[in-house]
Amino acid sequence: MQLFFDIDGTLYRDSLMIEHFKKLIKYEVIDPALWHSHVKHTYKEWQERVGEYEDYMEELAEIYVDSLRGLKKEEIQFISQQVINLKGDQVYTYTRHQIEWHKKQGHKVFFISGSPEHLVARMAHKYGVEDYKGTEYLLNPDGTFTGEVIPNWDADSKNRVIHAFVEQYGIALEHSYAYGDTNGDLSMMRLLDTLWQLTLRGNCLIILMAIKTSCKRAKLLLSVKILFMTSHHRSQL
Repeated sequence: MQLFFDIDGTLYRDSLMIEHFKKLIKYEVIDPALWHSHVKHTYKEWQERVGEYEDYMEELAEIYVDSLRGLKKEEIQFISQQVINLKGDQVYTYTRHQIEWHKKQGHKVFFISGSPEHLVARMAHKYGVEDYKGTEYLLNPDGTFTGEVIPNWDADSKNRVIHAFVEQYGIALEHSYAYGDTNGDLSMMRLLDTLWQLTLRGNCLIILMAIKTSCKRAKLLLSVKILFMTSHHRSQL
């Protein structure tokens, strides 16, 4: 059995990219004015789940990429590791337990994320998963960032990644599951038998399990479980 996990909003409580962005501001790699004038409003909308994750990612990525252009990857290695060291444990308990349980059963776990691959790689190492794929930030021959990316936050990108893993690892999709929380993860629902979608709405955690069944006309059987929580219970997720 194979499991495909999104990271931002599914495992990690926030966005790895935004944490890296904030650290780059703190260490004066990025001008703080860019956050307040461009990204803050879109980020707040996504955080409150009234805006689309893809809109937020595209806006942030444009500024993030432009800020990294010309920097050497080695120059931000320390900041990248700081994000994981300081924030890597701020995850949803439910998702972390699912990853641990699946690994104990001998299942292969993969991370597929829209966050930068230099952050996703560190998160994958921390949680001991089989393989991973994030947004690729292209480098020049001298090791500096070109300012170009191969995005991995949209549905088509995640679809291509799953197919690549299927070919590389000989994965049977009928024995695979996926966990995600945005529209970009819907491609995994179309490909796999089961997808768990985790969504926070105020003090509620909505766990949506979609099971695709084979029949003449494709159907989706949906089972929705809503957990009402106090702020204390929510902190335990």
